Amino acid sequence: MTELPKKTKVNKKDGQLLIRINTAERDEFIHLCEELDTTAARELRKFIRSFIKKHQSTESQNKE
Repeated sequence: MTELPKKTKVNKKDGQLLIRINTAERDEFIHLCEELDTTAARELRKFIRSFIKKHQSTESQNKE
């Protein structure tokens, strides 16, 4: 039998970011995410993408 090619995810999540925050803030964030039917990881990824997009365009303009 021939092997089929392995499927690879386009946006594979293979990196980790470890942060330390106040326990009360963490618990409140998790609670709010649950109320909004989302996850903490999803919201943090969204924030990071937005932050990168905002600052990459600003940085590009400053270099010109």
